[in-house]
Amino acid sequence: MRTILHVDMDAFYTSVEQRDYPELRGKPVVVGGGSNRGVVAAASYEAREFGVRSAMPIREAMRRCPNLVRIAPRMSLYQSVSEEIFVVFREFTPVVEGLSLDEAFLDVTASHALHGSGVEIASSIKRVISDRTQLTASVGVAENKLVAKIASDLNKPDGLVVITKTTCRDMLDPLPVSVIPGIGPRTLGRLHQVNIRTVADLRCAPDRALEPIFGRYTGRTRECAAGIDRRPVAASRIEKSISSEETYDIDLSDRGDMERELLRLSEITARRLRKAAMQAGTIQIKIRQSDFQTFTRQKSLRPPVSDTDQIFQVTRKLLSRWLASNPDACIRLLGVGGNNLSPAGQRDLFSKASEPATSPVDQAVDEIRDRFGTTSVGRASTLDRPRSEVP
Repeated sequence: MRTILHVDMDAFYTSVEQRDYPELRGKPVVVGGGSNRGVVAAASYEAREFGVRSAMPIREAMRRCPNLVRIAPRMSLYQSVSEEIFVVFREFTPVVEGLSLDEAFLDVTASHALHGSGVEIASSIKRVISDRTQLTASVGVAENKLVAKIASDLNKPDGLVVITKTTCRDMLDPLPVSVIPGIGPRTLGRLHQVNIRTVADLRCAPDRALEPIFGRYTGRTRECAAGIDRRPVAASRIEKSISSEETYDIDLSDRGDMERELLRLSEITARRLRKAAMQAGTIQIKIRQSDFQTFTRQKSLRPPVSDTDQIFQVTRKLLSRWLASNPDACIRLLGVGGNNLSPAGQRDLFSKASEPATSPVDQAVDEIRDRFGTTSVGRASTLDRPRSEVP
């Protein structure tokens, strides 16, 4: 019998801001939306009471909550805090499947002898996270990923909910059918039309009611309603691409600003590649103009790279070629990505034996950031950049 935990940090971005700025505590706060055309990246629980949600246009959020406090994202800080939290996870089990900066599945089945029952492990993780970061987490404990994820959301914030095999049906049946993954607003509307509103309704509904809605996924959907999920916790996912991008509340029209942003994004992407022990065989830039037209340009490399300067030089040339055809462009979004990934230790047949995998500058910066956090050091040329709107 497996023991799976789903750990979900409570209003992560805004909680970090309220931790660092006590004057924000108890106030409706959103991260993101640096201008009136932006969107909410995260909302505090106080803001949620007004119906403010992530991905909501900032204009709508301000309409619902005129006293809303808007904070520009500090993504490097959130990344640093996330790294602290994942260190805690791995102190209890190596089987950790990260879903985002602020949530993960943990399989603690093999950890009972050392750390106690699933409930004891969940309580310990919550306590250690609180001691080290002054943040709260909600944890769901169950026999599978699906039920653990549902459980973690039942008593937020700072909750701990356990659903066992014997209590699963009683706890899931009364819940709204929208707790089942994959049921969005459109599907929910169709279910309501046939009077399916709770998980119990979905579990007991005849095939003739479900097949027009779910088709070949009808059986799987019914299993979900019964709390059945056979997926393992995937401790190591194969990355297909690693990237970073940013939207700006003031369009970039100066080439110097564009190149400064490219360097900063190249640095973030390169660090993520190195943290994942991967190298990119293709470097790509993403450009979105103020009219929302979006372009991508890419270049294949041999050997693959994870070095900041090499990635920046490629992205700089790609941008230069694009600007030659779009000389008066105003850029709303820039992104830098690495595709065609391969393990960092895997040498290319055509690479020079003397080529270092990582530059001395990157090695030094990585060591400092690993020790003191991602905000502890940065390149001078990336300072004074335009303020960001969403991560």
